[in-house]
Amino acid sequence: MKIIKIQALRGPNIWSIQRKKLIQMRLDLEEMEQFPTNKIEGFRKRIEAMLPSMIEHRCSEGCRGGFFSRVDRGTWMGHVIEHIALEIQTLAGMETGFGRTRETKTPGTYNVVFSYTEENVGLFAAEASVAIAEALIAGKEYDIDANLQKMREIRERVRLGPSTGSIVDEAVSRDIPWIRLGTNSLVQLGYGINQMRFQATITCKTSSIAVDIACNKEQTKKMLENASIPVASGSICVDEETLADVIKKIGYPIVLKPLGGNHGKGASINVTNWEDAVAGLAFAQTYGKRVIVEKFITGFDFRVLVIDNKLVAAAKRVPAHVIGNGVDTIQQLIDTTNLDPRRGYGHENVLTQIDVDRDTEDLLEKLNYTLETIPNNGETVFLKSTANLSTGGTSVDVTDMMHPENIFLAERISRVIGLDVCGVDIMAENLTQPLKENGGVILEVNAAPGFRMHLAPSEGLPRNVAAPVIDMLYPPGKSCRIPIIAVTGTNGKTTTTRLLAHIVKNNGFKVGFTTSDGIYVQNHMMEKGDTTGPLSAEYILRDPTVEFAVLETARGGILRSGLGFSLCDIGVITNIQEDHLGLSDIHTLSDLARVKATVVRSVKKNGWAVLNGDDEHCIKIANDLQCNVAYFSLNENSEFIKKQCAEGKTVAVYENGFITIKKGEWKIRVEKATLVPLTLGGKAKFMIANVLAATLASYLWGFKTGDISQSLKTFIPSAAQTPGRMNIFEFKKFKVLIDFAHNASGYKGVADYLESVTASKKIGIIAGVGDRRDEDIRECAHIAARMFDHIIIRQEKFLRGRTEEEIINLILEGIKTSGKDVTYEIIPKETEAIKHAINCAEEGSFITALSDVVTNAIEIVQEYLDKENEKETF
Repeated sequence: MKIIKIQALRGPNIWSIQRKKLIQMRLDLEEMEQFPTNKIEGFRKRIEAMLPSMIEHRCSEGCRGGFFSRVDRGTWMGHVIEHIALEIQTLAGMETGFGRTRETKTPGTYNVVFSYTEENVGLFAAEASVAIAEALIAGKEYDIDANLQKMREIRERVRLGPSTGSIVDEAVSRDIPWIRLGTNSLVQLGYGINQMRFQATITCKTSSIAVDIACNKEQTKKMLENASIPVASGSICVDEETLADVIKKIGYPIVLKPLGGNHGKGASINVTNWEDAVAGLAFAQTYGKRVIVEKFITGFDFRVLVIDNKLVAAAKRVPAHVIGNGVDTIQQLIDTTNLDPRRGYGHENVLTQIDVDRDTEDLLEKLNYTLETIPNNGETVFLKSTANLSTGGTSVDVTDMMHPENIFLAERISRVIGLDVCGVDIMAENLTQPLKENGGVILEVNAAPGFRMHLAPSEGLPRNVAAPVIDMLYPPGKSCRIPIIAVTGTNGKTTTTRLLAHIVKNNGFKVGFTTSDGIYVQNHMMEKGDTTGPLSAEYILRDPTVEFAVLETARGGILRSGLGFSLCDIGVITNIQEDHLGLSDIHTLSDLARVKATVVRSVKKNGWAVLNGDDEHCIKIANDLQCNVAYFSLNENSEFIKKQCAEGKTVAVYENGFITIKKGEWKIRVEKATLVPLTLGGKAKFMIANVLAATLASYLWGFKTGDISQSLKTFIPSAAQTPGRMNIFEFKKFKVLIDFAHNASGYKGVADYLESVTASKKIGIIAGVGDRRDEDIRECAHIAARMFDHIIIRQEKFLRGRTEEEIINLILEGIKTSGKDVTYEIIPKETEAIKHAINCAEEGSFITALSDVVTNAIEIVQEYLDKENEKETF
């Protein structure tokens, strides 16, 4: 078997709108296409022995053991690999269960699709599942445990931490979109101007001054003392001399910890003699020169969590430890403790496995113990000096046991320090009594406190401490989204997108939009190029100045990674025409419609899909939509549109020369088409269709028809406003039209317009695109021959696997099938072809350059026009 390609889908996609995180693997079964599982001797027995938990896979049988039943009856290896990929992720602690396997048009080649929780793990699982299947087929040994451990390690390296992850999970449960900013824990919630950011448990509302105070333990202690809050006595030392002075003042036992430390790093507790104090000083100074020395307070270690100045959780923390049984060694007790199913690698489970490190060895040494020591029955042996869960500690929820005065104290501390998310460390016998009565003290105040101990305590009630964070960031009434209009289709996407952005901007919004020529924020180009994929959409949604997004969305990005947004308010499909067929398993217009439909399938339930009522594929798409649907049409009297009107539906039509909105029996004439510059005086029918789509979408959003009309009249087609979309340059004796038409439908649109153009000679500059089908290249040439008197063939770019000669021959074949006596010449370079056409143009000629690279063509023509204007001036 051979893996042809593996790709990660990160947004709504052709396989699923809800399941955004999918791996799609294109797999050639090669000779295994002839061997379903029932023809491989012993396969069922081997796969069940290696992965017995797959008995839970119900598969299409819908019952426990369904997958194994399919194996017995015979299923192809792509299907098996799908299930293996899902199962090994689950065994590695990342439970997931959605999968699809479909054969492509190429016999023996399949798309194997399965869900993932961590992208890099999913990519690894794709390759591993094929290797596992090959081992099972051959009856060879396979170390699946090594794969599982590798997947855990990848997950720990790339995953969000438990605190960050809990906030994201809470956001997702509330339908708040999120974007990971980079590879660390910095996360954006919401879109555009309504975004909020956080990192770990530091939010965009967190005061930087408060964080500085919390990180400076000396400053924190002084502020708490000044606020009459009990703290442990102590001071700062930098060397043995100052250490001796502090000890002389407060006495033993003491605690030493780096002034700027966190997570218990560099700490030594219950130090009772000078030798250990000096060692503790040296240890703490590996993290920073200034070391805080405090009186060691006996009692229990408590963490209290305060969010938005309200107490939300409290936990008693216990350092990693084992309890002797009088038989086993400390090492054996550790091993037994680590067998607890609640303990796992890193943050995968409620508890973390206990590892032996220097801290462990130091604590054992103080007891004159080693790992081979056998503790007495019932004896507790602490293995870590701090109670952090990440080092194997445990937590017990005590939220409901807190005395009201201690709650008041904790909430007051959060205000004294100024933290919106505040962790207060307390040492006390209990929290059921006021600290002033039981002698408890505040040890530290933490910015970015961990949530794990509260989310999943080893004992007691779990607390959803992420919820108050989201409540704080998005209080009732605050939106997390911005309006999104997504535009797709074969032709007209860019023009419709730009017109919509113009309408939105004229209605007072700061608009961001993406097109096939660049990313724009408020008409400022931020990035140049074909920016119609998910990364470009995300660029706009990340921008904190954007209030409204209009996103051109092309098939390539959808197939490559899915959509760059989770939901949109309005989805527009301009048309479904033959283009890019034969690529990426898209062979028919129905296949293409399935891809384009991803956009309108992602529309909110109360949003609108705006579809071309003159396109049978658009009409079929509507049958599977869960949102509102409205159509636009160039033919008011088509039976389909009349039916829509009879049912009281809203439509946009071109009637009696007007761009009109109709609903039932009434109509609103928005503007006369001849007064809309984009329609070129009403002559460019395909441009009228684009205007109808944009008008309908903006009307459904809620813009007033008067404002829409004004925008239609002020949107001037030009090289600046609509580059490569029917750009006409008027020379003194002839005209030049540049358009991006590159498929049969686009050519027909230009041909329709040229029928209204009077010219002494119509000259066309055309080329083929190498990755299109032979018939597509011939068809474009055939249409070109019908609309031009003379054709210049140029072909130095976009060969895409073909030779220049091969493409030109297909063009010539197409020209010959037209039956029209048209002259032609071949000038391979586009720049030379355009210059030649201009230099040889007769008076009254009309030159049409159908260009793939509109920027180059526009620059050349504009240069000639500027020279002509200069001559007239001087």
